Amino acid sequence: MSNNVWPPPPPKNESESEKAARLAAEKEAKKISDEIDRALEHERQELRKHRPQTKILLLGQAESGKSTMIKNFQLYFCPSSFQAETEAWRAVIHLNLARFVNYLLYVLSNTNVASGGKKGDPNKDYRMFQMRLSPLKQVELILTRCLSAESSPMASPTDDGPALRRETIPEVSVRGGMGWKAFIRGRRRGSQSRMMANPEEVNDARRILDACKEDIVALWKSPAIHALEKEGVDLHHHARYFVEHASRVADLKYSPTPDDILRARLRTVGVEEHRMVMETAAEKGEEWVLYDVGGQRSQRASWASYFEDVNAMIFLCPMSGFNQRLAEDRSVNRLYDSMELWDTVCRSRLLSKATFILLLNKADLLRAKLRAGIRFSDYVKNYDQDQPNTVEAVSAYLRKEMMEIHRVYSPRKRQLHVHITCAIDPTLMAAVLNSMRDVILVEMLHQTTLL
Repeated sequence: MSNNVWPPPPPKNESESEKAARLAAEKEAKKISDEIDRALEHERQELRKHRPQTKILLLGQAESGKSTMIKNFQLYFCPSSFQAETEAWRAVIHLNLARFVNYLLYVLSNTNVASGGKKGDPNKDYRMFQMRLSPLKQVELILTRCLSAESSPMASPTDDGPALRRETIPEVSVRGGMGWKAFIRGRRRGSQSRMMANPEEVNDARRILDACKEDIVALWKSPAIHALEKEGVDLHHHARYFVEHASRVADLKYSPTPDDILRARLRTVGVEEHRMVMETAAEKGEEWVLYDVGGQRSQRASWASYFEDVNAMIFLCPMSGFNQRLAEDRSVNRLYDSMELWDTVCRSRLLSKATFILLLNKADLLRAKLRAGIRFSDYVKNYDQDQPNTVEAVSAYLRKEMMEIHRVYSPRKRQLHVHITCAIDPTLMAAVLNSMRDVILVEMLHQTTLL
């Protein structure tokens, strides 16, 4: 019999006095063992309490992909909490779809396309779409009120007119920390609950979308939409994906997939703090805190207050912005603005000890633009016209430029980790997230002198 069995079997021919002594000894041993177990568990709990949180700061201009990167972190490292938020994201997706369709109808009403060249005299098909899809304005109004503060000027629906411009598809914004996901789930109580639409209204919005789905599909396939693109109206918007899948997304039984959620958009204004309890093996149970700070110019002055004591800084540069202008200042090229912002971040002494990770993001949109014949060299004068107009060549150029800025202006020598990314590609992002996780964990070990 194994010597590792506890308690050991009683010896043969054991007397009553010997048995009593043995049982007393076993009881004392068990007591000591339990005390040791409690002490070890207490020590583990204390270590967990005092273990430094992993703090990660996400920086970049507005619409650079920070919020999508947060969703990738959650999907990959905290899948159960990601799944629990599916219902909240369904409302966002439906709002993205309704807003985009309303935008298409607005643009059609202000071009010659719908009238076949006679502005102000819409043809029969256009009038039909305008009439049959008019309930989507109510859908947009309900979901906008549901997701953002009623007093917010950013929450105005598309039928406000002046908010719409042909080159701009309007977005709904939420303020960081307002807990819009809790509003959707109906779990937030208190005075702020008046900002949430009635749950039955949200269900009404779903029923309206379901009733309109066939007309949405027909509108998207109509010659008028193709004519808009020929006229130069840029329809390469994130919500295009939802219109292309309208028969599924607008269905009453629709439940968002992870891919759908990654493509959903809701702009954050201010700072959004995301606390994630990691579920993966390497760091299971640890809490990582990610700060998503607003990227608009008016909000950048407040960034510095979040620079101290962060373990890693992830900067997102949207490569596809090379032919776009800032919404805040139409005279400023988005790519140039992003590079100037990177210069400022690299110079910061408050971030001198942080791990620097640079994500050259939106490779998919960059590829689509270059394949459509838009030349990178026409907008970036330092890029030689003889160089290839390909994603590989352009991303290599940007990588070199950004690395040089980091090398020259960093207050101390440090390694820079660079990745070419498409934040809506889960397969690609899995490899990038694993690499970033490893880099951050190694740096944490260095900081705690364990490596």
